Amino acid sequence: MKTVYLGLGSNIEPKVEYLKKAVIKLSSEAKINIKKTSSLYLTKAYGYEEQADFINAVVCLKTELGPEKLLEKILQIESELGRVRTKKWGPRTIDIDILFYDNLEYQSQDLIIPHPEIRKRAFVLIPLVEAAEEELFIDNINITKWLDKLDYSSDEVEFYNEFPELNLNKK
Repeated sequence: MKTVYLGLGSNIEPKVEYLKKAVIKLSSEAKINIKKTSSLYLTKAYGYEEQADFINAVVCLKTELGPEKLLEKILQIESELGRVRTKKWGPRTIDIDILFYDNLEYQSQDLIIPHPEIRKRAFVLIPLVEAAEEELFIDNINITKWLDKLDYSSDEVEFYNEFPELNLNKK
């Protein structure tokens, strides 16, 4: 089983419900076991800023799925939850990104691991540091050091709430 970290975000109401549903759908996959979720964080929009604030979180999971199969599952879940890609960085019901997949460095036409934007985004690093079950590195630098290097304020990323309690028992 590989350890994977996923970044989740939503800025279309009901935001928290979309995040919950995404985690429940992930956990319903036989080859995915959710280990931990970060708290929820309210964050300003990134890229295209003329839109509603996001709720972001990070999920740590174990999986037997390879990176491309996991991406397929993620895209299926995004579609099931109404994600429509009309504008880069535009509003979305749910966004799920593979941040880390074990210690793998991987690049294909559709996927880069570790996610290339992690080091620039406090809204990813803050919940990632919280959810991390081990030390994580990008370019041999610990993710906490990348977070220390960022210039951000609590107005841009603030604690929103604990991740809602979920019943993720496999049947």
